[in-house]
Amino acid sequence: LKYKEISIVGRIEKVLIANRGEIACRVMRTAKKMGVRSVAVYSDADRHSMHVAMADEAYHIGPPPSQQSYLSMEKVLEVAKRSGSHAVHPGYGFLSENTEFAEACKQEGIIFIGPPSSAIRDMGIKSTSKHIMSAAGVPIIGGYHGEDQSNERLQAEASRIGFPVMIKAVRGGGGKGMRIARSDANFLEQLESARREARKSFNDDVMLVEKFVEDPRHVEVQVFGDMHGNAVYLFERDCSVQRRHQKIIEEAPGPGIGPDVRRKLGEAAVRAAKAVNYVGAGTVEFIMDAQHDFYFMEMNTRLQVEHPVSEMITGTDLVEWQLRVRQNHQTQTLFTIRTAGNFQMSSEVNLYPPLIFTKLSKSCVKQLCYVCVANSFCLCCFCFEETFLLISLK
Repeated sequence: LKYKEISIVGRIEKVLIANRGEIACRVMRTAKKMGVRSVAVYSDADRHSMHVAMADEAYHIGPPPSQQSYLSMEKVLEVAKRSGSHAVHPGYGFLSENTEFAEACKQEGIIFIGPPSSAIRDMGIKSTSKHIMSAAGVPIIGGYHGEDQSNERLQAEASRIGFPVMIKAVRGGGGKGMRIARSDANFLEQLESARREARKSFNDDVMLVEKFVEDPRHVEVQVFGDMHGNAVYLFERDCSVQRRHQKIIEEAPGPGIGPDVRRKLGEAAVRAAKAVNYVGAGTVEFIMDAQHDFYFMEMNTRLQVEHPVSEMITGTDLVEWQLRVRQNHQTQTLFTIRTAGNFQMSSEVNLYPPLIFTKLSKSCVKQLCYVCVANSFCLCCFCFEETFLLISLK
């Protein structure tokens, strides 16, 4: 595949953050440090949220349902133009990995703080990304990524690969559309379950089948690329502690990973980034077995929730890098990375409603307190005390 996409660069004096919550606040803190004005967007539900109070300007974009507010490309771009924003930072989730939105920003002459739309497109389809990674010399797990999606073909391929196998939605993410089939007898049941979830979550039920790695570790590498073909890695994060295939604890550097494996992981991640002319912050996710052999899973073409762990072990500010690289700074002038000599970990605080709730519910944060030890603690917060948070069943 050829990647010859021209991206917009220029001076950024005002940035719209097309998101809410923690990541919107996170971007605003760095923007303020750099002297860049920040623009917030908010729905009815977020009118009194922290990111609205922190922003230099804030614009209402609709009712609480995200399809009518944060996922509305038209509304976000209209605010970007009305506010005179030079750039849009999508954060994570919502429009951050939306190819059409990245293209629409370019068409409007607005800088999209993210990779080229071609990279978002190809890394967003698991079967396509694995073909690209294989050609780039990045290790992948053996499996079936073909177009024949009949039950008979998928079951035959599973038997050829050897059970247990992992069934995955090619457009999946966030642990959805994934099932483990441990024998031929339960393969079709697991396949249909994965398809149902994929249709509901991604409006697409195309599947791939891969060998399942027993007792795996989830190890991901933070990468960053500039607009001149350069890319670097900022070491790895171990995100193996999960609930429902979703991360709970992140550790960096990865426990028990030696310097030789660490170097190979980083070099593979850089090859992955360069294979799609990657620009900005991205994460290459690998699955690792007990022998420390690792295989490409996917690439997240955005800033990840877990990025502060990598920042803390390397002494960097990835949001600042994101803003500077879109002003045509090269990696050589950006990157002063210290070695991953210290250890950091983070924990995600997830809200789950009581089992009696089956619809969207509201909960109030009555008290928010923490102990801060100088130079060793980072709180990524997005709410005040007495803030009401919306919780929905997943």
